[in-house]
Amino acid sequence: MFSTFLTGFTAQFVALDIIGAVPIYFSLTHNMEDHTRNVMVNKSMLVALAVALVFMLIGLQVFKFMGIELFDFKMAGGLVLLLIALSELAGGPEAEKNSSGSTGIVPIAVPLISGPGVLTTLILQVSTIGYLMTFLALILNYFLAWIVLRHSNKVKSLIGKDGTLIISKIAALLLAAYSLAMLRSGIFEAISFWKTSN
Repeated sequence: MFSTFLTGFTAQFVALDIIGAVPIYFSLTHNMEDHTRNVMVNKSMLVALAVALVFMLIGLQVFKFMGIELFDFKMAGGLVLLLIALSELAGGPEAEKNSSGSTGIVPIAVPLISGPGVLTTLILQVSTIGYLMTFLALILNYFLAWIVLRHSNKVKSLIGKDGTLIISKIAALLLAAYSLAMLRSGIFEAISFWKTSN
C-alpha cells in the first residue's frame, strides 16, 4: 500500500512542480504586501484543491459529456498563461491587475497549480491506483505546495526590490516558454488524434 501511495505522490509531485512554479508565483505577487500575499496563497490553494478534487471525481465524465479532449484543456491553459506572461513582460495595466487579490484564482490556482499536467495525472491515477491513494497523495502534495508558497517572502527579503524585479521578468519569460510548451503539446496531441481518427 505504501509503495502505491509513493508512486501516486511522486507522479503528482512531478506534475505539480511547485519548486519550478515559485519564480512564476514571485513575478505575479512581487507588488503585494506580505499579509495580502498570505491571504492570496490561502485562497489560491483552496481553489486549486477544490478544482483538483472535482476533476479527480468527475473529470472524465465531464470531458466526455462536453466532447472535450485532454489536449483541448492543455491548449486553453497554455493560452491563459501566455497572456499573463506577455502582460507581465510589457508591464502594462494588465500586469498591475494581475498583482491584485484576483491573482489567487487565475493564473496561480488555475492553471499554474491545478493545471493540465496535474489534472491529467489525477484522472489517470484514479483508474490505476484508486480514489483513496490518489486523494491522499493529492492532499500531501498540496500541503507541501502551500508551505513553499507561504515562505517565498523569505527569498524576497534576501534578494531585495531590484532583485525581485529582475527575477519577476525572467520568470515571466519562463512562464511564456512554459505556456508555449503546453500549447505545443496540446496541438501535437490534437494532430495525432485527428490522424488516428481519419
